Amino acid sequence: MNLISDPPIPVKIQKMKERVRWMHPSFVQRGIDQTSLVIDDRKNDSPEFSFMVIGDSGTKSHSLHHPQRKVAELMLPHREDCSFVLHTGDVIYVVGSQEYYSTNFIEPYREFLVGGDNPKGISYDRMVFNLPFLPVLGNHDYYDVPLMYRLLTGTTSSLRRLLGYKDIEIGWHGSYQGNAYARAFMDYTARMSSQELERHLDRHYTAKTDTGRCLRYEPGQFTRLPNRYYTFRYGGIDFFALDSNTFNTPSPLPATQEGEIYRRELQKRRHEIDREELQILKICEGLNPDKPTEAEKLDELSAKLDQIDEIKIDIEKQLASEKMPAIDFEQLEWLRRRLIESWNTSEVRGRVIFFHHPPYVTEATKWHQAQTLAVRHRLRWVFEQVAETLGSLIKERPIVDLILNGHAHCLEYLRTTDTGFADSHINCIISGGSGHRPRYQRREGTELMETFDEITGNHSRKIADSMLFVGRHDYNFQKRLPYSCVRIDVLDGSPPKFIVKPLVTERIGDDWYNSEPEPFVI
Repeated sequence: MNLISDPPIPVKIQKMKERVRWMHPSFVQRGIDQTSLVIDDRKNDSPEFSFMVIGDSGTKSHSLHHPQRKVAELMLPHREDCSFVLHTGDVIYVVGSQEYYSTNFIEPYREFLVGGDNPKGISYDRMVFNLPFLPVLGNHDYYDVPLMYRLLTGTTSSLRRLLGYKDIEIGWHGSYQGNAYARAFMDYTARMSSQELERHLDRHYTAKTDTGRCLRYEPGQFTRLPNRYYTFRYGGIDFFALDSNTFNTPSPLPATQEGEIYRRELQKRRHEIDREELQILKICEGLNPDKPTEAEKLDELSAKLDQIDEIKIDIEKQLASEKMPAIDFEQLEWLRRRLIESWNTSEVRGRVIFFHHPPYVTEATKWHQAQTLAVRHRLRWVFEQVAETLGSLIKERPIVDLILNGHAHCLEYLRTTDTGFADSHINCIISGGSGHRPRYQRREGTELMETFDEITGNHSRKIADSMLFVGRHDYNFQKRLPYSCVRIDVLDGSPPKFIVKPLVTERIGDDWYNSEPEPFVI
């Protein structure tokens, strides 16, 4: 029983292009770069600045606890010192629906919004941020609800009770292929008349960069994003925001005996988790969410069923990969070209990339997913081309100074080793523990290995070390649930140094405890 659906990659790409009128003559004639923005806060030339990173936050209060709001409260004392907030995706659970922007985003982050003293008066598609808030799309921001599920749960109260764990954040519809996110954050010009579009571009696309005119992001006045992937420069650092949902499709299974054996194993696993899901749903049917102990059990089962959804989608993507997968080469080529341009620009002293799916991770449910490997290989493919073009220009430095991700519900710091490729010696931070239930670190340890011969299983190499992991853990028979975000201070100099300050609020039983683990420098 599929409770959520993920649109095909070509559909995601095309729908987003339509929403921003990609390459419309009005943009082209003005020489507008639809992938760039300038943050007009009169501080973007300062070589020392700070920003915060959050991710996987988009859930509302459960069982009288609101972890996302607790994380927002951690952020508030740092708001005046920080220039912007990056969000690594999954802004709204479970299916990115506009129905839940009020409770799952506007209410918890009200202090970051103009008019936030009256959050109920803010429409999700009219948000204006008083501090730049720069997100990327997560997988849940693209999800939809199958029609049959909508019909059944909308008309049958017993089934809504049976699926109570989902009913918290699944209503009549999903994201409509990412439409809710686009209307909430992107410069949604699709519905403007020709005259309105002309006036709009002349008013808001007045900033200038090396690639032409672009969108001027004005805190407190106009805070839209130009596209689903974009770039901006701040304090001599180039930031690249990517949509990893369109290049995370697994490679085709090999047409060999080994490939067929693996396919049968995937099909068997698919049937097993279907049975497991039905068993959990039967348990949910007998629990009363009005009783605190049973509500806590429902929360636990909800987290388990979310994991099952992710596993099912990952398996289905692998089983569907008989032909060459749909890959967003247009975006990857854009990244390749912009990284080369960045390295050839003397005023740029560093580069940061942020997107949803982590290429390197030790969280138990994500490290071995086919989508994780796909993102790693696509990113490595881009880096290899950049390194080949730049040659000696990069010297001993990595292609990018820092990679920021979400998707894994934890806070983790990893550093890649000598991988044998151009993704060597890169610092990676996963900030995906900002609201949705935290998860464990894998039992296999902190050294991330990669098998280079997938068929024979030979020739393994360590590609990354996990240096810090803040996630769910058990201590003295207590479940400890730490939620987190990070503050990053960028120092002057080339290459730049980053001081990373983890911010953590931990729930133990019914109590909350805030902590700030030791900062570290990268």
